Amino acid sequence: MGRSARSGVILMMGPEVLGRLIDEHGAALLLYARQWCAAPEDVVQDAFVKLVTQKQAPERAVSWLYRVVRNAAVDAGRAAQRRRRHETQAAAAAPQWFCLTERGEIDGETASQALQTLPMEEREVIVAHLWGGLTFDQIAELIGVSSSTAHRWYLAGLAALREKLGVACPTKTSIRDS
Repeated sequence: MGRSARSGVILMMGPEVLGRLIDEHGAALLLYARQWCAAPEDVVQDAFVKLVTQKQAPERAVSWLYRVVRNAAVDAGRAAQRRRRHETQAAAAAPQWFCLTERGEIDGETASQALQTLPMEEREVIVAHLWGGLTFDQIAELIGVSSSTAHRWYLAGLAALREKLGVACPTKTSIRDS
């Protein structure tokens, strides 16, 4: 536990732990927040500030960070919508979610557009699982559903993306295999 000289705030976790959390989860948290708001960097930074100012460190810091980022990003997104007249203008300015590979295996613009057409539940679960590395149990806790519901939304979203992108499923697996 340390004290910040500038702010006088007591840090409940050491700088090493905080640095590790930022290094390991910062980029995924940015992508996660980007679903709802145009300034995900601010939302993620505020979440880390809230983390270090907690009187007691959360038991599961990563899940706690995702919850705080989600809530703040949703709030920021709602505030931004009130200031805009058209959602299409905001969607056009949103950053790309995919990048082209050197071999051009995926059309980033098409994939991004397809992902944005999914229902929010499916898109949220896909982003949290694939890019955030969260388990279905963690996602379920985060969004307040059962892990089987989160998994069902994930599979439905992937199926819809495959259909929209014209990509066949590489292998047939049962739910038990995934």
